Amino acid sequence: MSQTPVLAPAADRGARPFTGRLRPLLRAVAVAACLPYLSLKVAWIAGSRIGIPDGSSLLDHRGLMAVANSVTVLMDGAVIVLALLLTRPWGRRVPAWLLGLPMWAATGLLLPIMGGFPAQLAVRAFGGSVNNAGGTGREAFLDEWVFGVVYGGFILQGLSLGLLFVLYARDRWGHLWRGRMWDLPKAGPGGRAARVCAVAAAVLALYPAGLRLLWAGGSTSGLNEARVAERTFDFHVLSALEFGYLAAAVVGALVLAFRRLPALPVKVPLALAWGGSGAVACWGGWLFAATLAGSGDVAEQPTSAMVLSYAVQMIIGTLVAATGVRFLGERAAARTRGTPTTPRVAPQSPRQSA
Repeated sequence: MSQTPVLAPAADRGARPFTGRLRPLLRAVAVAACLPYLSLKVAWIAGSRIGIPDGSSLLDHRGLMAVANSVTVLMDGAVIVLALLLTRPWGRRVPAWLLGLPMWAATGLLLPIMGGFPAQLAVRAFGGSVNNAGGTGREAFLDEWVFGVVYGGFILQGLSLGLLFVLYARDRWGHLWRGRMWDLPKAGPGGRAARVCAVAAAVLALYPAGLRLLWAGGSTSGLNEARVAERTFDFHVLSALEFGYLAAAVVGALVLAFRRLPALPVKVPLALAWGGSGAVACWGGWLFAATLAGSGDVAEQPTSAMVLSYAVQMIIGTLVAATGVRFLGERAAARTRGTPTTPRVAPQSPRQSA
């Protein structure tokens, strides 16, 4: 039985020739950007010490590091799968949740690196201290070149994969984020649940956001001994960025739930909620999982305040993501019922119509 081809919206068809050439290029960049990281990880699993200096703590726990490296190989390999999914015809048949969940996680893990690594380079360029062996006097964790190769690859992955997802989502779900907040109907019966999630996320965010502001300002409250001793200028900058991700998540959720700021394009709070919730939840989860591995040095063990912050971040990110999912589900249901979801045209005055 033949299938009727799904046509892109008329407004998008004119861009097809350009995006048709752009997608294979972005896919190639995403795949190529994974190769240095994957090569290093596979080499380390095989027993190589390339990029690992003498005295590194990575040499103390070979079994644990082999497991951790295997997990990260699978995670980076998922980027290649996503790049294929976003550019191949069979990718259009993948259920929304099966694509959305790993893309949300990839966004959350890559976005702080895309913001944090350039910020560290800027700090160094202006003469500030950065958290490396030269800036703290401790034993080197990895050779300096490894960070440039790995984080540079992550930035390329984030940029190429992000652009591919925007193009894919525009073709498949673009109608869900068109228009401005004033075009949205009043929230349906499920609107109360979305507002509760958004408010709960905002209240919970006061704790980790407050900690980040204190750390950005120079306070040591809630930090372990090792972090206090090794703080450099880039630590304060990264703390400020972490506060920004929390703020973006909460603002995006509140705008979506309460339908305020009527002139704001719908895609703005959606983007804030998407990126902010992913960064907050995924890095909170990653750091929380790292605490379970423990550390032999008491000074390096995270404090209760740090562990609680990571756990609360996971909850905040989940609540904000749930708010965004409910919003998109409501818009999709409105389209199914025939309720207009495209921007309304403002009525003309008598003089304009004349």
